[in-house]
Amino acid sequence: MKKKVHRRAKPMIEVIKVAKIYPPDINALHEISLTVSRGEMCFLTGKSGAGKTTLFKLICNMDQATSGLIEVDGQKMNLLRGRKLSQLRQKIGVAYQDFKLLPKRTAAENIAVSMEVSYKKPQIIRDRVCSLLDQLGLADKYNIPTGELSHGEQQRVTLARAVANFPTLILADEPTGNLDAVTTKRVMRLLSNCNKDGATILIATHDETIFRKSSHRVLEITNGRLKKMTGVPTVP
Repeated sequence: MKKKVHRRAKPMIEVIKVAKIYPPDINALHEISLTVSRGEMCFLTGKSGAGKTTLFKLICNMDQATSGLIEVDGQKMNLLRGRKLSQLRQKIGVAYQDFKLLPKRTAAENIAVSMEVSYKKPQIIRDRVCSLLDQLGLADKYNIPTGELSHGEQQRVTLARAVANFPTLILADEPTGNLDAVTTKRVMRLLSNCNKDGATILIATHDETIFRKSSHRVLEITNGRLKKMTGVPTVP
């Protein structure tokens, strides 16, 4: 009788010797290599300008690496085009540091966008939007244009939009940077729940309070180089 072979699942994110140079000679990333397992939550830390946001842009194909290879969900990002790229992006939720909200649209409308493009039923969209706003302490902002919200409120709407469509990968760029301790706990509780539901989550942050006592892995970038790695991959 043949023994059953257990194959190791492919990682969600694979970054292999990736470099990024901006003209004329700014070395934003120096041969970064890292692997994020499916279902893992980990933190990417470092000072402003260290390269965290640049790496995020490369992972979600908003920008192209100068050299090296990036695979997401087993697919080489530099080879994806058109429909295949669009389909993969629907599986990725990104909470941008600069928000990228539609200022004249309401908080609810901004959050609903990702679900509308996948043709969810209106009632399902409304229920999900209401749930997310409530979890993030924004229930009373449902019909308020995001341009009229405070910086911290816009930040939470951005996160809600990123997780709304139950993506398999969530990239959160400084999700707690402008928030008080109570609101930070709300944000981290939401992200932890997404992780427990199976989402792979990579959080870029310089807020040590959200990972200091965490059992999750912490990656550090300094001057575009991966400096050290603490902890081990933990998958729920």
